Amino acid sequence: MYTMTNYCKEVFGEKLYKVAIDGGFTCPNRDGTLGTRGCIFCSAAGSGDFAGSRRLSVTEQIDDGIRRISSKMKSGGRYIAYFQAFTNTYAPVSVLEPLFLEAVRHPQVAVLSIATRPDCLGEDVLALIARLNAVKPVWVELGLQTIHEDTARYIRRGYPLSVYEQAMHDLKAIGVHVITHVILGLPGEDPGRMLETIDYLAAAENRTDGIKLQLLHILEGTDLAAAYKAGQIPTLSMEDYLALLADCVRHLPKDMVIHRLIGDGPKKSLLSPLWSADKKRVLNTMNRYFQEHQVVQGSCCGSDTARS
Repeated sequence: MYTMTNYCKEVFGEKLYKVAIDGGFTCPNRDGTLGTRGCIFCSAAGSGDFAGSRRLSVTEQIDDGIRRISSKMKSGGRYIAYFQAFTNTYAPVSVLEPLFLEAVRHPQVAVLSIATRPDCLGEDVLALIARLNAVKPVWVELGLQTIHEDTARYIRRGYPLSVYEQAMHDLKAIGVHVITHVILGLPGEDPGRMLETIDYLAAAENRTDGIKLQLLHILEGTDLAAAYKAGQIPTLSMEDYLALLADCVRHLPKDMVIHRLIGDGPKKSLLSPLWSADKKRVLNTMNRYFQEHQVVQGSCCGSDTARS
């Protein structure tokens, strides 16, 4: 598989480690612009459960993150400054620019990664991202989750697929690396519908550079948790998820970077699926499954998608 580690070694000459940052933002799905309760699966931390503390400066969060993960590194190393919590372009450029510049100017940061919504990329924000990309590489992470409009309405995503398509067009025009988030196991979606999302991303005219595949987690305190407790929401078994994941990987073009295959749910608030909390066991089982079933990225795609 063409993993993020493979990509970073090719482009940067080494593995990069990600430091998650909370920039102190909110979201149009929480501040009343689109809604006040967020997407139904989103935690109170705005999917930034593993990010730093917004009480600290960007530099302090980066330094703290480096200290916490330095035990994984033999020596030195460079990092991805990942603005993760909530919507990280949902503020005036006068607010965004100093925060992002502080990150890219950190001597150990090689990449700035910005998680955001496709409907929060105005012309001024795109111009800022282009300026930053001229200093250090910028990755923009878009939360698509699904191409199906009925599912999008159910999860309260708040924008149609056409908005994602426009954002992809605009981001590709300024030359940044785009990563698309997809959730597998959303309510009402069978494997066929999930693979339709994968096939769309594989064939899109303005194709995403990378993808994050995320198992649906039911987290305490979310609206999805209430539906789960009422018996309305099933979750995937490990066996079903691995089979689905294998199909997704086979459908992904060989040159699309796979940034994630499952994701983490914070153990303290995870209701289901509980098997996903044992990360080491899951990854070991996944590796065995992929080897035993000879899972090859791009094996369901045409040869024209092969990476040179």
